[in-house]
Amino acid sequence: MDVGSNFDLFSDSAATMLGVVIFLAVSIVAFAVMAAARARAAVRRRATALGPDQGAGEGRQAPYYAKLTRALVDHTIKHYESLDARDTKVLRRKLIQAGIYNEHAVAYFFIARTGLAGGLALILFSVLPLLNIQGNSSFWLFVIAGGLCGYLAPTIYLDRRVAARRAEHQLGFPDFMDLLVVCADAGLAVEAALDRIRRELGNAHPSLAANVHIANLEIRAGRTLAEALEHFAERIGIEEANSFAKLVQQSDELGASISKALRVYSDDMRHKRMSRAEEKAYSLPAKLAVPMMVCIFPVLFIVILTPVIVRLATGNW
Repeated sequence: MDVGSNFDLFSDSAATMLGVVIFLAVSIVAFAVMAAARARAAVRRRATALGPDQGAGEGRQAPYYAKLTRALVDHTIKHYESLDARDTKVLRRKLIQAGIYNEHAVAYFFIARTGLAGGLALILFSVLPLLNIQGNSSFWLFVIAGGLCGYLAPTIYLDRRVAARRAEHQLGFPDFMDLLVVCADAGLAVEAALDRIRRELGNAHPSLAANVHIANLEIRAGRTLAEALEHFAERIGIEEANSFAKLVQQSDELGASISKALRVYSDDMRHKRMSRAEEKAYSLPAKLAVPMMVCIFPVLFIVILTPVIVRLATGNW
């Protein structure tokens, strides 16, 4: 009994020591890996802070993927600009109206469209055989439909975003005109007025405030007021802004009072906003007719006619 007890005690001690050794070994390896990762990250940060010319070899090799992406973007820009410059300008204008101001946005758009088309087609080509759809006309029809959906998805998204931002700009433009009239009556200069309007509209209409700030920066950079407002109207993409830019330009050319012209145009903007609200209110009954006929009237018919049908079926009058 004593020998067996000593053997069991020795076995337990050996197992405990083996567990402790394994735990220490794993802890040391994990700590070494973490220390190496932290040191590597610190070296990379220092190399990035020094710049591409002063960094170490690793710091100079780090932007490889960035250079590859930049080369792909530049090639895409040159390719599509050489094909049709007019369509590229139209697309760039739509991207600006959607709030995408990146200089390489056109290339990103074409890359996304091509990638989505090929990616969805490849996914359907790989998944459809698992659903026992292979080798017939419906298989290729699904693959082509997937590629077409991926090709059209960026365009649809861009159009919806442009429409949403135009609606936001159209809603906030009368407020912009009212604030501009107030600033003009207070004697503020154009730069000060636009800066004040940008700060006032920042919370309610952030997109419109950003475009007003860009117009103010263009005026500070040396553009004339008419040019800055013309670019402002082109960016927000609504007819009211185009009329406003033409109004300011004509008032400046004819020497008329801009303050009076702005006041008249501001009143016109308020009337137009009220007219749009009334139009939506008057069209509401017509829009509710179809949901009522489809969703409400069948339920009413069922509730009213069910007792009659039950009595007819049972003969209990």
